[in-house]
Amino acid sequence: VQLQASGGGLVQAGDSLRLSCATSRRPFGSYAMGWFRQAPGKEREFVAAISQNGGTTYYSDSVKGRFTISRDNAKITAYLQMNSLKAEDTAVYYCAASPYYSYSDLTSNIKYDYWGQGTQVTVSS
Repeated sequence: VQLQASGGGLVQAGDSLRLSCATSRRPFGSYAMGWFRQAPGKEREFVAAISQNGGTTYYSDSVKGRFTISRDNAKITAYLQMNSLKAEDTAVYYCAASPYYSYSDLTSNIKYDYWGQGTQVTVSS
């Protein structure tokens, strides 16, 4: 499974962005999808994840209520809608695919088998 993340950019605080993660081929529906981010000088951190059928979602506390993860299995694409962006959301955002199901697994980057190349999100205050 190859992943291609897109949709990043430079925005002002309070603005919105939608990231997309397109996959190269099926079986997309066999994988949970996650978004992680990495700011300069910091470790990669979990942002959000969505289960294989889209019925369960998980968010980090820092984005809960502002970000929404979704997926379209017919289009084999996952999305991250980011609203009310803050300067501290500035990072490179990565999408990833995991064969696991649980919260503890999907919030851990070592449980993801495939990664996209990352897309830069910069929020100016």
